[in-house]
Amino acid sequence: MSIELNQPALRHARALIRDGKVVRDERDDWSEAAPTADEENAFIERDGWTEFSHWHLGVDRGEDRETKQAYSFPFGDFRRVHRSGVISGESRAGQYGHDEIRDALKSLLDLIDDEH
Repeated sequence: MSIELNQPALRHARALIRDGKVVRDERDDWSEAAPTADEENAFIERDGWTEFSHWHLGVDRGEDRETKQAYSFPFGDFRRVHRSGVISGESRAGQYGHDEIRDALKSLLDLIDDEH
């Protein structure tokens, strides 16, 4: 498993934050805000795998790009970036040694907090 930073997703997240499409919630809110498997499936059916990938900062190039296993570190609900998702992902990335992803999530958190 070699999870890399998904650059198109990072650009997408930055654009959403700049456009004000952010939920300024707290870390513990992510468990409620994260999309369910059914919501993910509906999004994929409607918008496709490329758009789905744009909501995940981690991508495993060793996995089939048309499976959910290829994507990790979600940060939003397919409409807005959730501060809670960014915080949760940053913590998880740090725990598992994904430093580039951790640093990207930290930069997103700073961007969200600077937009206040």
